[in-house]
Amino acid sequence: MKRALSVALVLLLLGLPFFTSGIYYTNLASQILIAALFALSLNLLVGYAGLTSLGHAGYLGLSAYASGWLMTHLSWSHLPAAAAALAFATMMAALFGLIALRATGISFLMITLALGQILWGLAYRWTSVTGGDNGISGLTRPAPFGVNLGDANNFYYFTLLVFLVVWGAIAVWVRSPFGASIRGSKDQPRRMSALGFNVWLIRWTTFIASGFLGAVAGLMYVYYHQFISPHSLSLANSAEMLLMVIAGGPATLSGPVVGAALVVLLKNVASAYVDRWIMLLGLVFIFIVMFVPGGIVAGLARLRGRQVEKAP
Repeated sequence: MKRALSVALVLLLLGLPFFTSGIYYTNLASQILIAALFALSLNLLVGYAGLTSLGHAGYLGLSAYASGWLMTHLSWSHLPAAAAALAFATMMAALFGLIALRATGISFLMITLALGQILWGLAYRWTSVTGGDNGISGLTRPAPFGVNLGDANNFYYFTLLVFLVVWGAIAVWVRSPFGASIRGSKDQPRRMSALGFNVWLIRWTTFIASGFLGAVAGLMYVYYHQFISPHSLSLANSAEMLLMVIAGGPATLSGPVVGAALVVLLKNVASAYVDRWIMLLGLVFIFIVMFVPGGIVAGLARLRGRQVEKAP
C-alpha cells in the first residue's frame, strides 16, 4: 500500500504542470518541493534521531549565502560555487554538532537556537559580505546541459529531480542498519551504549547529514528566489520548518512533504483570502496537536487501520 501511494505521488508530481494552468501554480509547486527538501533534512534530526533543533535554517542560509557571494564577488560559475557552498555548510554542521551534541533535550534545543541566532546576527550585521538587510541580489539560475531553468516548468522538473534523489537517498539510509542504529539511539541510548554502539558518533553523523541536506535545500532556495537575505536564517524560518515536520508526521518519509504542502499553501493561498493567515496556521497546528498528535500521516494510517478492523 505504501509503495502504491509513493508511486501515485511521483506520477502526480511528474504530471503536475499539465494539470495546472499558469506559471503561478507551477512556481507554487516548486516552493512546496523546496520546503519539503528542507523539512526532510530536519526530519532526520527531529523524527529519527529525536533531536529537536531550532537553528536548522542556518544551513540553508549558509549554503545560499556562500553560493551567492562566490558568484557575485568572485565570479565563480554555478557548479564550483554550489560544491564549495555545500562543503562549507557541511563543515559548519560538523562544527556545530560538536558543540550542540554536548547536551540533549531542552539544552540541545537552546544550543541550536543560540547557534542559529549567531548566524542570523552575522548575516544582518556583516554588511560588507552579506549586504545586511538588503541581502545579495542579481543572482542567476544554472543551466545544466543547456536547459534554461528560467522557465517555470523546467525549474519545477529540476527541483523535482533533486527532491526525488534526496527522498530516495533518505529512504535507503533510514531503512539501512545505520538507520536502525539512529532509531535505537533515540529510543534506548543506554542500551545501545551497552551493546557497544557509539551513540554520540551516530548522532553526530546524523547531524552532519542533516546539515548537508539542509544545504542542498539552500541551493534550491537561492536558485528559485535569485536573492538571499537574513530572513532565510531567522528563527521564524527554523520554526516554520519544524512546524512542517511536526504537522506532517516526524519519523516518516511522507510526513514532512505533507507538512510542507500544508504550510506553503496556507502561506500563499489562504493569505490571499484571510488577512490573519498566521492565526489560521496556528489554529490548524493546535488541531493537529490535539486530535492528530503523531501528525497527519500517522493519523491517516490509524484511520485506515480502524477501517480495516471494522470491515467484515
